[in-house]
Amino acid sequence: MRKERSSLAAEIITEIRRHVPDFSRPLAGQFGAGIQQGVETALEQFADLLEGAGEGALGEERLRVHRALGRGEFAEGRSLDALQAAYRVGARVAWRRYARVARGTGLGADRMVLLAEAIFAHIDELAAAAVAGYAAARADEAGTFGRRRHQLLDLMVSGAAPGAVRDAARLADWPLPPDVACVALGAAAAPPARTLAAALRLPDLVLADLDGPESCLVVPEPALYLRDGQVQRVMQGRGAVIGPAVPPDAAAHSLRWARAIRACLPQPHGGRAPVDCERCLPELLLLGDPALVALIADRRLSPLADLTPKRGERLAATLLAWLQTNRGSAPDVAARLGIHPQTARQRLHQVQRLFGPALADPDARFELEVALRSRLMASAFGAAPRLGA
Repeated sequence: MRKERSSLAAEIITEIRRHVPDFSRPLAGQFGAGIQQGVETALEQFADLLEGAGEGALGEERLRVHRALGRGEFAEGRSLDALQAAYRVGARVAWRRYARVARGTGLGADRMVLLAEAIFAHIDELAAAAVAGYAAARADEAGTFGRRRHQLLDLMVSGAAPGAVRDAARLADWPLPPDVACVALGAAAAPPARTLAAALRLPDLVLADLDGPESCLVVPEPALYLRDGQVQRVMQGRGAVIGPAVPPDAAAHSLRWARAIRACLPQPHGGRAPVDCERCLPELLLLGDPALVALIADRRLSPLADLTPKRGERLAATLLAWLQTNRGSAPDVAARLGIHPQTARQRLHQVQRLFGPALADPDARFELEVALRSRLMASAFGAAPRLGA
């Protein structure tokens, strides 16, 4: 068999090129060298196994060549079908040659059966090594791909320059969408393994950091992907707040606004349905400088300070309804508050006595609405802007 190795290797390569279309091109460069080495080492290793030098199994070093062939197929962008076909062709050609040699030496039928079994078991082991190399290469690329997507997410939410984001998106094979929405998330209720599994099931273009200290999503085309069932499942139970839809280079703002609203939610808030910042943009404006808003509230709402809490809340709601109905009539205010017009008229008279000239001043009315909206935000979110915050 050792004497046959050189000519047999040439015959195997010829037959592989003839019967496997993907390997029909000239065997040049690294590709050709890999196939040539793979065939020659397979024949040498088989002879060693029969002789006992291989001790019945192939060592890691001997399988290295075939793992490299599997990696090479992945790098070429092909499936393993061609390489597996090449192994089968090689096994058939080798068996024909070895059977002829064996018959020439007078090998009996029983030993011929053992020889055939040994040949095909050997090929199976080599093919398995190639499969392992292919799988390892695919896992390596998936890891690299995942790291590139994570780096892209980090650049977007940290406010990196648009050019850096574009370059990172190209490397991560992430087409830049017209708009994105960032989702601020709390800690996962599930163990990390389940969280990672959930991340793997997210739509391919949704960028996710589900296990960091400040978990978040970057969702492209929010109108489409925020309706995705898996995205919604990831948001459930994590106190999710969805930032406004913005161009990709403003993703950091979307996340900052989402986190600002999330910080105002009552604790714990993991069980709440996701909060959409698109519905609370005025509140986001008030959160821009909570100390200033608190100062305005302290000054403009001081006439309510001496009232009982219940009466103060009623008159505050009446004043806000009057402002939001463009200084409407008692019936307008009553309709907005769901009360009787006569009750609204009485409360409006009390508001007029308390706030007097301020109600005729446009700037004062603006500050009053800011102050009253801050009170409303405290009621809705459980946290009011505080002086000195």
